[in-house]
Amino acid sequence: MSSISSPNPKYYLEDGRFSIQHMKRKGITAMPRPHSHELMELYYLCEGERVYFVDDRVVTVHKGELILIPSRQLHATASSEIAEFERILINYDPLLLPPPLRDEPLWFHRRGYRLFRLTLREQDEAQQLLSRMLEECRAARPYHEACTVALFTELMILLQRSEGLQQGGAPKHPLHHLVTDVATYIREHYREGLTLEETAGHFFISPSYLSRVFHRLTGFHFREYIVHIRVREAERLLAGSAAKIQEIASAVGFEHLSHFNKTFKKATGITPLQYRKQAKSLPPARAEE
Repeated sequence: MSSISSPNPKYYLEDGRFSIQHMKRKGITAMPRPHSHELMELYYLCEGERVYFVDDRVVTVHKGELILIPSRQLHATASSEIAEFERILINYDPLLLPPPLRDEPLWFHRRGYRLFRLTLREQDEAQQLLSRMLEECRAARPYHEACTVALFTELMILLQRSEGLQQGGAPKHPLHHLVTDVATYIREHYREGLTLEETAGHFFISPSYLSRVFHRLTGFHFREYIVHIRVREAERLLAGSAAKIQEIASAVGFEHLSHFNKTFKKATGITPLQYRKQAKSLPPARAEE
């Protein structure tokens, strides 16, 4: 096991396939950029309130709730009106769990996140398990890695049995509703020549206000999010269709192939043709993810 030395140490187990960190923060905080992981993410909020932008939705996570994020799902977190918070964050390889608990469809049902609203009894059980995991990592006694993974397995079983298990997560604040509606509008119209001014007019707000609140809650600038949606759809078409790259570029809203190629490479690190070749070389189940 290794750990990062800081006021909020992050413990790494099983050759980096599992990590856990406990953190308390005061003041307004936000991720500088939306990000994703190869590992799955489990976020338990001990105190306070946090705002997630995930699966193109603004989701408010409250005290005693957990949010589970699948691997490679782009997401960002930010402060709500309640600036102070305390959380426990776990990133893990599903293969560490017993076979019945590994499959992503079991947890997400084709959605991009899962929110767990626990009963008070379940919250108490979850906190005890998480506290014991952290204590095992701090003490680093013999077999602590195996013990931590066993406790984590027990936590995941608790979530599957949870009486409060639900997708949920509908935004409760009017501003969160607005940003979710704007993200939905962009998803529905990304092929068109969307502008900040036109979109703001559609929602009867000023462009500067839309730009400010959209970036604060999602981590994306308005135009940047449109590009993200277009590239994500292009990836899907490159992997799952035989359409020409020029046709795909046009289908996702790019007028010029050169602009599409440049934007796609900047976002993914490879050209559309390279992405297609890589996707076609993967087993069918992986290529469809």
